[in-house]
Order: sequence, then C-alpha cells, then structure tokens
Amino acid sequence: MKNPFLIGPRLYFRPIEREDAPQLAVFVNDPSVRRLLLLHRPLNVAQEYAFVESLERDQHQVVLGIARHESPELIGVTNLFGLDFRSRRAEFGLIIGDRSQWGQGYGTEATRMMLDYGFGTLNLNRVWLQVFAHHAAGIRAYEKAGFRREGVQREQHYAEGTFVDAVLMGILRAEWMPLTLPSP
Repeated sequence: MKNPFLIGPRLYFRPIEREDAPQLAVFVNDPSVRRLLLLHRPLNVAQEYAFVESLERDQHQVVLGIARHESPELIGVTNLFGLDFRSRRAEFGLIIGDRSQWGQGYGTEATRMMLDYGFGTLNLNRVWLQVFAHHAAGIRAYEKAGFRREGVQREQHYAEGTFVDAVLMGILRAEWMPLTLPSP
C-alpha cells in the first residue's frame, strides 16, 4: 500500500498525488466512464495537474484515490464535496475509472468506506448524490451501501444526444451501518 489514509476489506484510500494526474486523465476521457459523468469536454493532463494542485486549498471537499490492497495504482476516485459543516452535509461522488475492475463490488465498498469517513470522522448528518437514471449498476451500489432514493429530476442533464433523468439519493447518519473490518 502506498500512503494509505483509510483501509477497507479489499480497498484503501490514499491522497491524490501529482503523479496521479495522467491516470486521472485516462479515467475521465474513457468514453465508457465519461458517459456516467457530467463531463462533455476532453480533459488533458495539464488540467488534471491543476485539479490535483487545487485540492490543497479547497476546504469544502475531500478527494481520495481508490486502490486495491495489492497495488498502489488507482482504480478510481471518490469524494465528498460541497461540505457544509454547519448543516453537516455533503454530496458524494465516485468513479471506478479502471473498467477492468467493474462488477467486482468495489463501488459498493468504496461508497461504504467514504460514508464511514463522512459520518464517523467528519461528523456529517446527511450525504446525498445524484446519478443518471440509466446507470443501474451505480444505483445498485449506492442502495447496497444504504442510500435511499429521494426523487427524480426529470430531464435534468443532457447526455449522449438526449435529456436524461437524475435520481436523487441520500443517507442520514441514523440510517448508516458502519463497514465492519476483519480483525488484524
């Protein structure tokens, strides 16, 4: 493990480093990944370097790289953004950018790990997200992690030549079930 910040059963979170910028550009420019995001323009490595550098100054978001225990290579990124410490809420984001890792439960595990951090460390009361209605695997992962559907924003986004609905989901501290880790 390289500089682990949070350790889960199969994954760990680590800070995003400057040298991760080229991999982040690969993730967000992959058409299969991008179709699940609100990105419509290509991002180059210089833009990703600027993004990584901006993280040091941004007190309203926490962005962490996702890696498997056996490798320091990122398979994705997760974040809590729009942090509102007065109302104790944040919006959640997740990208499993390495398509070879899709379908293995890593999205659910990373979501549960970030909820543990948000509720257990940051003392949040509410975490919410929006997800494209056609992203069935994402919705399943979020529901497995404890999120509940709260509504639909009809034709909220324009993607791939059509207007698409966004499903709003949220979880409250009282609904959160901490991820149990195996004993060392």
